[in-house]
Amino acid sequence: MVELVAQPSDLGLARESTVAGYQNIFNQVQVRGPVELGVPLGNDQVFRGKYVWFSRLLGIIGNAQIGPIYLGFTGVASLFCGFIAFEIIGLNMWASVDWNPVQFVRQLPWLSLQPPGPEYGLQIFPPLEEGGWWLITGFFLTTSLILWCVRTYLRARALGLGTHVAWAFASAIWLYLVLGFIRPIFMGSWSEAVPFGIFPHLDWVGSFSIRYGNLFYDPFHCLSIAFLYGSTLLFAMHGATILAVSRYGGERELEQITDRGTASERAALFWRWTMGFNATMESIHRWAWWFAVLTPLTGGIGILITGTLVTDWHAWAVAHHYAFSD
Repeated sequence: MVELVAQPSDLGLARESTVAGYQNIFNQVQVRGPVELGVPLGNDQVFRGKYVWFSRLLGIIGNAQIGPIYLGFTGVASLFCGFIAFEIIGLNMWASVDWNPVQFVRQLPWLSLQPPGPEYGLQIFPPLEEGGWWLITGFFLTTSLILWCVRTYLRARALGLGTHVAWAFASAIWLYLVLGFIRPIFMGSWSEAVPFGIFPHLDWVGSFSIRYGNLFYDPFHCLSIAFLYGSTLLFAMHGATILAVSRYGGERELEQITDRGTASERAALFWRWTMGFNATMESIHRWAWWFAVLTPLTGGIGILITGTLVTDWHAWAVAHHYAFSD
């Protein structure tokens, strides 16, 4: 069978060949075929070809086809709730600079929507200007995130996939809920929650660490950072490995998992040569998934027990021979 093969940029233009070719980021030519609508699932098949188009720019780094996009009830409801939350945050920030568009753009990184003060405790209906808007925003934003997670789960089930993406998203939602909902309830005040804003949020993190004796001594925070750095390392190693063996078809990883080819064998040998051990074409994805999921999971645990079980992490570390006393 004759097919058009895009050659690497340093080997000239595409030519016809009887040898199978593999696409990577260095290709100069994009091979475009008919719209791919995916496997038939039943009644939704008729709606798939309605909003599909191609982007040459995206084709440089991935698949040029955009769509079909399936939202469904949960997707539409999630976007609606997220839009409301975004609007409330934006309008409150704009109002804080007296509706001045220039100052809004100039001060945007420093603007914030603050939670209720400590005097309101866990009141559900504090004054709007004193934290009420923050609570309303939190409700709609939380609803949006949960609905999007449910949508991800339902789409995976409809396609017969595993639900790994949905559970990974749920892990991130766990950290979000700890910061803005679960821990403030345990502490008895919404004022313990994180404000909405860029620099105000970072300021909250800094003051939170100082207030409780430096989060660096929180073992769950340490685990979270280790998994965060580990995730970047694993993804970099895996991405570099697949790109390095793409000339042998290494990016067709499913084929390499079920039927080892020269790409898999060369990659495995490279890592055994360099560090004495290699993950398999299948297990590396489990390593990466677990490291990524455990980052917010352990981080959420570390935040939750701060102030509730441990009020001074440095003193705790000294008592457990984890740090030196001053």
